[in-house]
Amino acid sequence: MRVLFGYDASRSAMDAVDTAGRLLPGASATVLFLWEPPFASAELRQRLASRAQSVDRLIDLLEDEGRAEAERLVAQGVVLARAAGWDAEPRVERSFNEGYQLARIAEQDAFDVIVLGSRGMGGAQALLGSTSDLVVHVSRVPVLVVPAALMSAERAAAGSGPILIAFDGSPGAEAAAAAAERLFPGRELERVTTAPEGEAHAEGEATLVPLRGRAGSARAVGGTLTEYAAERGAGAIVVGSRGRSASRELLLGSVAKAVLHHAHRPVLVVPHPRSA
Repeated sequence: MRVLFGYDASRSAMDAVDTAGRLLPGASATVLFLWEPPFASAELRQRLASRAQSVDRLIDLLEDEGRAEAERLVAQGVVLARAAGWDAEPRVERSFNEGYQLARIAEQDAFDVIVLGSRGMGGAQALLGSTSDLVVHVSRVPVLVVPAALMSAERAAAGSGPILIAFDGSPGAEAAAAAAERLFPGRELERVTTAPEGEAHAEGEATLVPLRGRAGSARAVGGTLTEYAAERGAGAIVVGSRGRSASRELLLGSVAKAVLHHAHRPVLVVPHPRSA
């Protein structure tokens, strides 16, 4: 399995690699650090400016120091990835747009999954957080987002808890289930669907969880899924990026977003088959 790990040296990224290593043991990982000049600290930039004899020379110095700092930081990420059990190698790239660039590299180099922390800072701009949202929307490979501030039990569950698949019978949900089988071999997989209490459903072997909230609300569906995941001690939640109408209490992009922003455990977002 080939993992593209978006690393930015933030606490969120450091925590993410430990948790992701439990979910994806033994993976081959590329630790990607994206940087954008001027990457050096303000103090270092002042020192460089005092030494540069021209603007062109200052630009060259900033470029050299920025790349050197990025390479130093990505090396730390590789150490963490190897400690998590991954066969890891570093990669440093100049950034033009973190979210699109992560998605493009993952697609072009045929990675199986992108791993991101939910929040962080990369270079002079945010790499994770708003960028993780963008990656989830545009990526054509599955994206595993690891939330910040997990409790020890939630982190431990990543290595042993069941993998819950939000399921509504749509092509998007089928793609999510197939991705879960491929990325989490040997793990317990449970398909889960929601509906108002007393309403029949016909989603095969999926576990029916009564909707906890207003019918037709994507937020209620997402909340129901995340609460059930907590009750089950789930290792991760798998959602498709799109599904059926939220009016049927089933998976939709807005539901995937609700799960991403409220789950206290990793969330794997799988692109719709038409975009993959």
